[in-house]
Amino acid sequence: MDLLRPIIKPYAWGSRHALARLQGREEPSDGPEAELWMGAHPAGPAGLTRDGRTTTLQRVVADAPERELGAACAGRFGGRLPFLLKVLAAEQPLSIQVHPDREQARAGFGARRRGGADHGPYADDWPKPELLYALTSFEVLAGFRSRDEAVAVLEGLGITRLRRVTHILRDNGSGSNGDGAALSDALRTVLEWPRDDRAALVHAVVEASRRLAALPGPHAAAYDAVARMAEHHPGDLGLVASLLLRHQVLEPGTALFVPAGGLHSYIRGVGVELMAGSDNVLRAGLTTKEVDIPELLRITDPAVPVPVVRPEGVAGSERTRVYRCPVEEFALYRVRLGGGPEPVTPPRGPRIALCAEGTALLRGPGGQKLPLGPGGSCFLPDSDRDITAEGDGTLFVAATGLSPGHR
Repeated sequence: MDLLRPIIKPYAWGSRHALARLQGREEPSDGPEAELWMGAHPAGPAGLTRDGRTTTLQRVVADAPERELGAACAGRFGGRLPFLLKVLAAEQPLSIQVHPDREQARAGFGARRRGGADHGPYADDWPKPELLYALTSFEVLAGFRSRDEAVAVLEGLGITRLRRVTHILRDNGSGSNGDGAALSDALRTVLEWPRDDRAALVHAVVEASRRLAALPGPHAAAYDAVARMAEHHPGDLGLVASLLLRHQVLEPGTALFVPAGGLHSYIRGVGVELMAGSDNVLRAGLTTKEVDIPELLRITDPAVPVPVVRPEGVAGSERTRVYRCPVEEFALYRVRLGGGPEPVTPPRGPRIALCAEGTALLRGPGGQKLPLGPGGSCFLPDSDRDITAEGDGTLFVAATGLSPGHR
């Protein structure tokens, strides 16, 4: 059991208060703190001390992947820890974005390397599915609306310019393929809007949204989101594109799975994020970073569901629930401690444990003990078996999504 020293990412959309509260710091930070990273990602590997030596989790795994990950995990993922655990604290909206699947990532990264480019949307050859667990109410845009709903939202604005988009949504073919093609064409039309008319379109959409947000109606919350996002991203076509996406608020304890091809944006809230260890992001808007519209549209699949994940029970435990996703890279376990010792599940493979509130005392064979306070985290290598936890806290355990026989 290795106590981790997480990395804080100070992105501009972060909070001065949320991560400080999580970690029990009395004073807010001097600047925004957006993400707390607990993993072996090369862009921010967590620190630890092993055998009296200060090092990083990335180096520990690289030095002995089979011991740290287990033979099956090391073989399946090329000796890399396949997941990255984060706490995400958003006070401003993140970009509207999408992530590739494994084949797309390999092809895109390979093309970038062959072309000798030193930047672009493909930073590596890994996919980047994500799971977001809401610690607070968390506002998101996740997946596309149905065609009919998208038409209703856009027509509700009363903006003549948008008839180009609603005609596309109404007139393209029917059925799942037709729906996907219509939504994709609608998104393309918005993102490729004529430059000399973009400012006028966005201004009209924001002003109409401000007016409609104050009125009763089924889409008032989505209009309100546009009005609020415009304060941070004035003039951005992503404000218009956001109305094609499903707007929802995750209540604490619920989780959202974002698969490859699922267009999404995290607007506001604090949550535990578990993702494959990749930096591959293609952006559609609400950003000052590079936007590659043709590649984004090629990767985005409007038919891909971005579902809320329901927790499942774990055999032999009353307090542990698992949020499973249809990916091999990760699964998230939540343990509400109280009473006697609770087995830390799963018992094998690489795991990272985070104490999100309260306290937890982890125990291993041979009298090993590791206390975790609020915001504390640790790495449990495959070689650490039969770990239990007790205390009054809530523990999140990140693990692989490999079947038990492959861990």
